[in-house]
Amino acid sequence: MKLSSRDRLGDILSYAFMAVMFVFFSWPLIWLLSMALRTRKEVFLGVYRLIPKFPTLENFTMVLTSSQFPVYLINALKLSCLSAVGCLIIAAPAAYAFSRFDFKGKGAWMLGILAFQMISPLVIMVPLYRYMSRLGLIDSHFGTVMVYIALGVPMVTWLLKGYMDGIPKSLDEAALIDGCNRLSVFIRIILPLSTPGVASAFIITVIAGWSQFLVPFLLITKDSLVPIGVGIFQYAGTQNASTIQVLAAACLISVVPAIIAFLALQRLILSAMTAGAVKG
Repeated sequence: MKLSSRDRLGDILSYAFMAVMFVFFSWPLIWLLSMALRTRKEVFLGVYRLIPKFPTLENFTMVLTSSQFPVYLINALKLSCLSAVGCLIIAAPAAYAFSRFDFKGKGAWMLGILAFQMISPLVIMVPLYRYMSRLGLIDSHFGTVMVYIALGVPMVTWLLKGYMDGIPKSLDEAALIDGCNRLSVFIRIILPLSTPGVASAFIITVIAGWSQFLVPFLLITKDSLVPIGVGIFQYAGTQNASTIQVLAAACLISVVPAIIAFLALQRLILSAMTAGAVKG
């Protein structure tokens, strides 16, 4: 079937818009790569040269062989993965309840969860610090993970609810008739069928935790406990302009895992986010 002129124009405009957006958001990363491939001498030749005259991988080698940078990476992975697991443990049963049960105030509870997601962590930083200090959870990965979980549960609950809405309720009813209770139905039927949604929620939460800065910056002061985002910030604050190319390499290494994970698993993530949006 031939496309009309209007359809072709619409496709061209869509692709043009996506190309502009790609250039707009990728341009900082391109410049970051350019700086990371420069020698210390070439950094001072001017920022208008996009392609380095003498590209080098020395900056990446310096970062990866440093004693502290791998510690930052491990801390970030630990915090993000533990928080993602905690979010799923709390949000999955809540999502099942919101998806399957009708109870008084259900809509208000859902809106309340969504409203909590809209609150910026910056608003609660001062009382949060005082509260965590009284509990003795400053400079503690456990305390930081608890805050990560509190910030991530609303989004994960909404995401999993949408996915579970797409699973027919007749499966629940058949299992209940066969003698299963609600807990068995949730564990044996709903969770296995929700594996793509659970996996995508885990990935999104890990990426969000990996890029978290404000919470660990406030709650962690020991250099041996900080994640990669705070570690790079502290590194930048103690170095001079002569090491800007090393800092660029460190920043690039820190963002590459999140980008690769999203690009590799984008279909899984998008399918889970759109599941349940259209019901037959």
